[in-house]
Amino acid sequence: MASLSLDRQISPDETLSAVAEVLGVSLGLAPQVTAELSADTLLFGNLPELDSMAVATVLTALEDRFHILIDDDEVSGELFETVGSLAAFIGAKLKQA
Repeated sequence: MASLSLDRQISPDETLSAVAEVLGVSLGLAPQVTAELSADTLLFGNLPELDSMAVATVLTALEDRFHILIDDDEVSGELFETVGSLAAFIGAKLKQA
């Protein structure tokens, strides 16, 4: 998984695509499943691979990929509601950096 160059702003579409890729790799999703992830794709309850244990793996992978820190108090059920909610959160974190 290639790291994004963060010396420029990345678009919301690029963020969404990168978050989907991180989810695919972190959860061991089949390539066709990863390719079908969209902003509206539900996460908890929809992806059996995403359980409470996998959340830590995904968060660590997102931190590594985007060179950000995610505080424990920022993690909620709403964050992992959809791929889009997760990507929007990452986009907001990148703007803060």
